[in-house]
Amino acid sequence: MTIVEQPQDEFGRLTEPFRRELLTHCYRMLGSVQDAEDVVQETYLRAWRAYQDFEGRSSLRTWLYRIATNACLNALRHGSRRVLPAGLGGPATDPGAAGPRDPEIPWLEPIPDARADPAAIVAGRTGLRLALIAALQHLPVQQRTVLILRDVLAWPAEEAAGVLGITPAAVHSTLQRARARLDRLEPAIDDIAEPTEQEQRELLDRYADAFERADIATLTRLLTEDAVWQMPPNPAWYAGRANVVRLLEARLNGKRSRLVPVRANGQPGFAMYLDGEAFAIQVVSLRGPAVAAVTTFHDAALVR
Repeated sequence: MTIVEQPQDEFGRLTEPFRRELLTHCYRMLGSVQDAEDVVQETYLRAWRAYQDFEGRSSLRTWLYRIATNACLNALRHGSRRVLPAGLGGPATDPGAAGPRDPEIPWLEPIPDARADPAAIVAGRTGLRLALIAALQHLPVQQRTVLILRDVLAWPAEEAAGVLGITPAAVHSTLQRARARLDRLEPAIDDIAEPTEQEQRELLDRYADAFERADIATLTRLLTEDAVWQMPPNPAWYAGRANVVRLLEARLNGKRSRLVPVRANGQPGFAMYLDGEAFAIQVVSLRGPAVAAVTTFHDAALVR
């Protein structure tokens, strides 16, 4: 007896393989894993309802991306852009400035590597680096969308134009403006000189050991001169080795911390436990043999 595949079974079998890359795409657009998950769910619901009318004029993948992109655009019309502290103003110099949190600000969130599209993690400039995602959120919505569709997904200008309801010529000019603005927001992202895998592992081991022991002298040697430290949802952030060290001296004094390796946004990081309790996620940027930036998301829920 021949078993006829039901439409819902066929839909699930054909579309489920795209879920992780759609989540990654929506995360790039929105800067929030939770918001991206909501949009992906909406995308699959819309796609299921329209599946019987899908005529195959484009690939199923392109069709799903078109639905997801439009759902993201709709979400962005009703929300605020996600930011990191460095996107709000100048750096602080007084460790005491790292005081009250501001949960009302829509903060950028990290994405665990285990949830993201594996291809995006190793894609360099069009990957998932936290600094890149933060810079994308500062682009106007249309520029952000065009840059992601053209430079990340490599869509033809005609397809990107169809999603946005503009001409291919407008797509080209918008892309040029988006590239120029992104270069100003996050310059030389391709020029990050990362250590080898062995050097990275040794550097991160030294960093974690020094952090757990509150060894300020070693942490000082491990930081680049222009190191940056951010701690959302605290709006204060610190730039320069001397200022970061003063912050660490104030914050680590008398604290019992433990760092457990994790990965997020295609970067190394740590789940941070303070006095035995889940406390934060650190995402670490390395440059050469040193730590160039640490973004510590003070959110125990991220650890869990």
